[in-house]
Amino acid sequence: MARTKIILKILFSLCVWSFVIIGLFKMHGSNIVPQEYASVPLSGRILLQKDMLRFMETPSTTTDRFDPSEILVDNRTAMDDEQLVRDVESRIPSLPIAYWSKNKNFLQQKSSNCAKYPSIFELEFNNIYWQTMRTTNGTFQLFGAYYDIRKNSLLGPTVRILGMIDRIEPKVKTFCQFWFDGQKEPFIVKTYEYKYIWYNKWGNYKQGIYQPYLIACQIPKPFHGVVPSSVSMVEKQCDTATNNLRVIYNRPPDDHKKGFAVCVKGLDFLYDDLSVRFIEWIEMLNILGADKIYFYNLQVHPNISKVLQHYEQEGKVHVSPLTLPGGQPNVPGFQHLYLTKKTNHKRQNEVIPYNDCLYKNLYLYDYIALLDVDEVIMPKGNFVLWSELMTKVIPESLKFRPEGYHSYNFRNVYFLDDQQHEHGWHKGIPKYMHMLQHVHRAKNYTKPNQYVKCFHNPERVLTLHNHFPLACLGGICKSYPVDTEDAHLQHYRADCVNTLKKSCEEYREHSVEDKTIWKYKDELVRRTLKTLETLGFFRRNSGNSFGSGYGSTTHSTER
Repeated sequence: MARTKIILKILFSLCVWSFVIIGLFKMHGSNIVPQEYASVPLSGRILLQKDMLRFMETPSTTTDRFDPSEILVDNRTAMDDEQLVRDVESRIPSLPIAYWSKNKNFLQQKSSNCAKYPSIFELEFNNIYWQTMRTTNGTFQLFGAYYDIRKNSLLGPTVRILGMIDRIEPKVKTFCQFWFDGQKEPFIVKTYEYKYIWYNKWGNYKQGIYQPYLIACQIPKPFHGVVPSSVSMVEKQCDTATNNLRVIYNRPPDDHKKGFAVCVKGLDFLYDDLSVRFIEWIEMLNILGADKIYFYNLQVHPNISKVLQHYEQEGKVHVSPLTLPGGQPNVPGFQHLYLTKKTNHKRQNEVIPYNDCLYKNLYLYDYIALLDVDEVIMPKGNFVLWSELMTKVIPESLKFRPEGYHSYNFRNVYFLDDQQHEHGWHKGIPKYMHMLQHVHRAKNYTKPNQYVKCFHNPERVLTLHNHFPLACLGGICKSYPVDTEDAHLQHYRADCVNTLKKSCEEYREHSVEDKTIWKYKDELVRRTLKTLETLGFFRRNSGNSFGSGYGSTTHSTER
């Protein structure tokens, strides 16, 4: 009996100590930050910590209480072939996998034609989104193909192929193999032209460096009115291609265009958490009348990804993943360093997403603007919306050129960070709302045609660069300068671009207050706060709905 009591006391003591030890582990464990989050700044960990804490607060289970529904795994059923095809096509828009999957048995039958349809498993890809054609005089990296039936084009129905070639003024003769639905053999035409999307005076004008081009192939008359399913480029017309691009032709179901699309170059913000700046900017453009913003994503901070995913679900933005072609680096970090040091390579690569965005939206919008996330085309005076602004600009422009303009440009003016800092914060406006807080700008604009941004008419421009159209349908590009009394480009930067360093001090010394953006203040604050709250950016129990954890940022995104 005595022995039994001793054993029970020992067991009771062990239980007590077990509970004490478990309690200590839980107390200390609540402050543990996983190693992969340790290098992320505090402000950048706010959202990341939410998922971590959710797992840490979940009580442990034993095998006796095991319930499969408590395990946080993806229990969706496996995709069938049709679902898989749709998923792949959404990830790689240029790949005609749906057409190939539908017709592969038919296309693989013996044909008298010298060229056969390439299997998608035999295509040569480069860095995921680029397809390769090697010739006797240069290598082509092809990004996308687009159906062009604009009335101002002298070529008639045409497929335009966007890509990069490691040659200047390429001399190699090539062919386009058009594949039409229901046709077992391709229709082959000679490539019509290589349109250079660059000026040689800008640099990098030498062999061996990938240069941006828009390649044109005319659709033969028997097939006018028929959209090719896909196109391949080859050096010899009978070659079996190593590339095959789906021909993109996006039209609205009712053939009614929307007003404004905004295109943003490849995002390179791996280390900078500009998520709050993104929210304010996206909401501002949406208020002004941007129907959709098209982003291209190289590398971004996880919090920016959360923001973009949120707006993509709302239908306000579209995000396309992007890589650099031809052996250029795509490793996170190294890619950022490369783009920072190789400025001309960076600028030439930017041309690709700009023109891809143009050609995917040729028939969907009246105007397309190329903007960085620190720029806003701001209506002035009584104008509130971009559409209201253009109802005045268009008639005025026709007085000077009755046949119309290819684009409408807005003068650049700097809202430099330190111009505002010396004036302090504005009460009633959250400190983290960068644009609303920065209402002091340079008195003088940059020179006419310098660093402007435009509303482009997609019916009339052929190739685009950051600031201006480079080539247009129907002759030399003509851009109408919008009066600064009606609108201008508000450019929020920590400093001027490198080429304006000498003028920058003058911009700083002569500043004026410009509260034009405040006419949108209440709505912009309301929308931004709602999105920040929805995405969980505010610390709980902070007692401050303005979220003091985020202050003003001073990052630059423009050249």
